[in-house]
Order: sequence, then structure tokens, then C-alpha cells
Amino acid sequence: MSDRSLSAPQQHLLALFAGLDLPVLAAPMFLVSGPQLVSACCQAGIVGSLPAPNARTVEQLDAWLGEIVAEREAARLRGETRAPWMLNMIVHSTYDRFDAELELVKRYQPPIVSTALGSPKRVLEAVHAYGGVVIADVISPALARKAADAGVDGLVLVCNGAGGHTGNYNPFAFIGEVRQFWDGPLGLAGAISSGRDIHAAQVLGCDFSLVGTRLVAAAESLVDDAYRDMLVACGLDDIVTTKAVSGVLANWMRPSLEQAGIDPNAESRASIDFSGNIASANKAWKHVWSAGQGVGQITRRYSVAELVDELHRGYQQSRARAL
Repeated sequence: MSDRSLSAPQQHLLALFAGLDLPVLAAPMFLVSGPQLVSACCQAGIVGSLPAPNARTVEQLDAWLGEIVAEREAARLRGETRAPWMLNMIVHSTYDRFDAELELVKRYQPPIVSTALGSPKRVLEAVHAYGGVVIADVISPALARKAADAGVDGLVLVCNGAGGHTGNYNPFAFIGEVRQFWDGPLGLAGAISSGRDIHAAQVLGCDFSLVGTRLVAAAESLVDDAYRDMLVACGLDDIVTTKAVSGVLANWMRPSLEQAGIDPNAESRASIDFSGNIASANKAWKHVWSAGQGVGQITRRYSVAELVDELHRGYQQSRARAL
């Protein structure tokens, strides 16, 4: 796609991923991603990400962002900066902390901001003002068009099989349709579990991939070891797709639903509501564990560095076979 006519922020976003050995963004995972995981990902050479709601309070988010910025600056001074970082924001109208979080974005200036569950238009002006870029998670061509019309810099297509909040569509069809009207930076999310998958996403027309579920099992994530053990034990047949937990379609591990006493068929029990402190309030999702359809490829525990090395080897091998 060398003939693209792109805005300056879009060109900047493409350059960020082109400068990496592995075109990967760590998926921003609710109650999983913390400052340690962000830093480990950046140090290993992939874009680290933090979902703003993971901090229990705005004050804790302030501290976390300060920690990430200080660590990244220290790495830069040591000549060890390998990848940028990203902050993920919920922009749904029910989310109470949006305004306070946007003020922190202006202060700490994450190089990339991603938006979920709403229009990216709410953050574009503030992020572009300091030279950052904005990408939007979308689950349908209609939402992709809306984000494009809003002026977003990049799109992430959340496909069937993604962990946590997921989409309905097959990546072949989804990418093909979006590429009919969008020439800008494009990412793919949904069961990206190997270096071969990352290469395949590029062949299909994407510029980068999101890796999520495999990073949950990493030593640097926020989860308990019991969560990691369940990831190792589960396979594709153990993934349940339901709206019963949060009111939004999502993928969960069946054993965790059973432990929490949640009936995945009880769709009417949950409605979309991101009000209050969603990281600490007594919400149903605090008691169940999500995973994508690539969970069967997790066979052991590892560090982020070990995982990224594995992904990079597989990526290079896949590219070599295609020559």
C-alpha cells in the first residue's frame, strides 16, 4: 500500500510499527495489564498498553502513568528504548471517569491513545495537540466507518475469537470490507497467538496485530497464578461467548463462569453499565476470567521477554517460508 494518501498522524503511526522488529501491540486487558506489563512489553520490543480503568482510582492512575513515563525516560537515557506505550480509554457515555482521565492524558502524553466502546472523537483534539495518535477498537464495518469519519488515525478490527470484549466477524471478511474504504493504519485483534498469525495478518492487509490472551499468562501481568493455571488447562472448547457478564459480547473461560455461578445463557441479566469505579466495584466481571480462542496455545508460564522471543522467531520463520 505504498500509494496511500495519509495524514501526518497516520504516517507517524505507521512509522512507529515499521520501526519495530515485531509489529505487535499488547492488547489493553482489563484487570490484567499494569505498569510492570507495560514496561516489560516496551522493553521486549512490542507496544505496551494500559487500560485506564485498571487503576482503582484516578489518583492511582496518576501514579501509574507517572511510573510508566519515568521508567520509559530512564530506558531512553540508557539507550534501551525499544517501543512506545499506549493508554486505552473507555469513551462510553456511562463511564464516569472520562474527564479526569483525559486531563491525565494531557499531562502524561502517551504516544498512542486507544478508545473503546464509543467514538474516538472525544479524545482526538487533546491527543493531536501534543503530537500523539489515536486508534479505535471497532467490531463492525459500520463502526469502522464512524471512527474513520470522526478522524481517527488508526483502526483495530476486533474479530471473532478475541479475548474479553469480542466481535462477531471473520477476519478475512472484516479486513476485506474495511480495506475498501480505509487506507489508514489497520490492526487486527482476535486469537493472535503465534508469529505465524502476526505474519498472516500482514498478508491479509493489516499493519500490526494485537496479542492479548497469551500475555495474560506472562509473569508480569496482574493476574493470580490460578488464572494462569486455568489458561494452561483450557482449550478452544472451553471458551464461552456471552453477554451475560457485562452486557457486552465477550469471551470467558467456562470453568471460571461455573465457579462464579454465572449462566452464560442468561443474556437478560446484564446491561451495559460502566458507571462507578469499574475496577473495584462489585461487578460480575471481577469474578470471572476472560480468554480468547487462542487459549489452547498456552502450554506453560513464561515471561514477556520469552514470549516475544518466541513470537519473533515464528514470525521470521513464516516470512522466510513465504519467500
